Amino acid sequence: MKLTVVGCSGSFPSADSACSSYLVEADGFRLLLDMGNGALGELQRHIGLYDLDAIFLSHLHADHCIDMCGYFVARYYRHEGGRCDAIPVFAPEGAEQRLTTAYADSPSDKAMSEVFDFQTLKPGSFQVGPFSVRTEKVCHPVEAYGIRIEHGGRSLTYSGDTGACDALHELAVGTDLFLCEASFTHGKEDIPALHLNGREAGAEAARSRVGRLVLTHIPPWTDGAKNLADARAVYDGPAELARPGAVYEI
Repeated sequence: MKLTVVGCSGSFPSADSACSSYLVEADGFRLLLDMGNGALGELQRHIGLYDLDAIFLSHLHADHCIDMCGYFVARYYRHEGGRCDAIPVFAPEGAEQRLTTAYADSPSDKAMSEVFDFQTLKPGSFQVGPFSVRTEKVCHPVEAYGIRIEHGGRSLTYSGDTGACDALHELAVGTDLFLCEASFTHGKEDIPALHLNGREAGAEAARSRVGRLVLTHIPPWTDGAKNLADARAVYDGPAELARPGAVYEI
C-alpha cells in the first residue's frame, strides 16, 4: 500500500496545509480517507480529478468532508465525457443530507446521490476494492469512525477524530502505520471524549505496539513539535508529524 498525505491540518486549514485528507493506493485502486477544507485542490497534485475509486468520510464535521461539495460540482457538471458514474462514499448516516444542505443549491434533493453512492458506515468488516477494511465507532461528539485497512499482509490504521477509547485500540493493535490525530496539547486542554493530545497518541501507539506513528490533525494553534516530543516520551518506535505531500510505502 501507498499512503499520501493530501492534507493534515485540524479544525481549519493552516498556511501550509489543507484539512484532513489521505490517499491510500494499492493494485491501481485509489481510496481517499476524508476530504476536508482545501483537500480537493491539493488532491489534484497527486492524481487526476476523476481517478478516485472510493471515499471514506470518518465523520461529518466540515474539516473532514466539506470539499465533497466542490467534488460534487466536478462530477455532476462535467462537460467532457458527461456526468460521472456514482462513486462509493462510505460515511455516517445523514451524509447525503448534510452535504446537500451545505451545498444549498443542488438541482434536487437527490442530485448528490447521482454521483455519490452513499453507503452508511456501521462498525464491522468489509471489502473495498483490494482492501480489507474494518471500521469502529470512536469517541467524538458526533458519530465518528476510525478505520483499519489491510492489504498484502500489511496494515494502516487511521484514527479519524477521537478521544481515548477501546475501539481505537482494537483498530490499532499491531498495525504497521498508525495515522493518529493529536489535536490537543498535554497539560493545556483537558476535554474528555473529544480529541487526543500528543502524549495520548504516543501512549496508544505503545499500548498497541504499532510499527510507526504519524501524528496528524494538528490545528494551526497547536505546537506540533511539542506534541511530537510528548508522543516520543512514551513511545519508542518511529514517530513523526504528518506533512502535506508525504508518501509512505506500507
